[in-house]
Amino acid sequence: MNYKRMAENEQQTINTPALISPRIIFMGTPEFAVASLDALVQAGYNIISVITAPDKPAGRGMKLTESAVKKYAVEKGLPVLQPVKLKDPQFLETLKSLQADLQIVVAFRMLPEVVWNMPPMGTINLHGSLLPQYRGAAPINWAVINGEKETGVTTFKLQHEIDTGDILLQESFPIGDDETAGEVHDNMKEIGAKLLVKTVAGLAKGTLVEKPQKAVNDSPLTTDGSPLRHAPKIFTETCKIDWNQSVTAIYNLIRGLSPYPAAYTYLNEKTLKIYKAKKEMHPSPQPAGSMETDNKTWLKFAGKDGYIYITELQLEGKKKMTVEEFLRGYRTN
Repeated sequence: MNYKRMAENEQQTINTPALISPRIIFMGTPEFAVASLDALVQAGYNIISVITAPDKPAGRGMKLTESAVKKYAVEKGLPVLQPVKLKDPQFLETLKSLQADLQIVVAFRMLPEVVWNMPPMGTINLHGSLLPQYRGAAPINWAVINGEKETGVTTFKLQHEIDTGDILLQESFPIGDDETAGEVHDNMKEIGAKLLVKTVAGLAKGTLVEKPQKAVNDSPLTTDGSPLRHAPKIFTETCKIDWNQSVTAIYNLIRGLSPYPAAYTYLNEKTLKIYKAKKEMHPSPQPAGSMETDNKTWLKFAGKDGYIYITELQLEGKKKMTVEEFLRGYRTN
């Protein structure tokens, strides 16, 4: 990739008078990051370049697919860089030549110090939790899985340890009893975008006070004094339902993994993904994991202290469907 030529093209763009300082490089990849980038653009900030993941082959035809952030940036005429390696000397030279004042990271990969330490105002990240709670790769999923009633977003300065930098701003919001991780995600990306704009404004004016997380760790954010929770990457084994658990724990797992990657169990030796369900709390006479259905409108599995009624599912080799659609074409016994 010819980064030097791209930098020359970008220089033409950034020579136009900026509406608002500082000069910003935005880094992000998925749809979650688009809301933040759009909020910055709508607020009139000077986005001198957007850095996102390289195009990847996807689908049956393995056609190269652009990230959601790249699609948005191209639509808005923002210069785009797509480095394969963030330590590539040519990329680093290009990055330095852009002379950014501030870098913003939203749902991107880990940055080497040579990148995050480059701009004079530093690099800030938007994280989907109330740090220091739920540090890690999957904060939304784990907050729902653990049955939290509240979560939030945090803007903070990047440093060596992941998600441990000085806190700039935070905003909390409730998690509904029946909300899925997908619904929390959609709510969070809008709240986070607004918080990010507020953060940049504060940094530009010099009015924000950085709060070290080490100090916060001495007094956990949870009001009940519970220990800090973490948000590690979700693996396949994480998604497997243990029917010996309480119905509430199973229900929260289903919510916390919907719509992706989805909690699963087995039905006649085939993987059954569960996207939506209802819970029924009362002692079950059936062994944990037992399945019952009327073959028409309902299908349920027994947990330790009740039942999980599945309402939306996907059987291995089939498309996603409602339980009524599934039962019309499938006999479980």
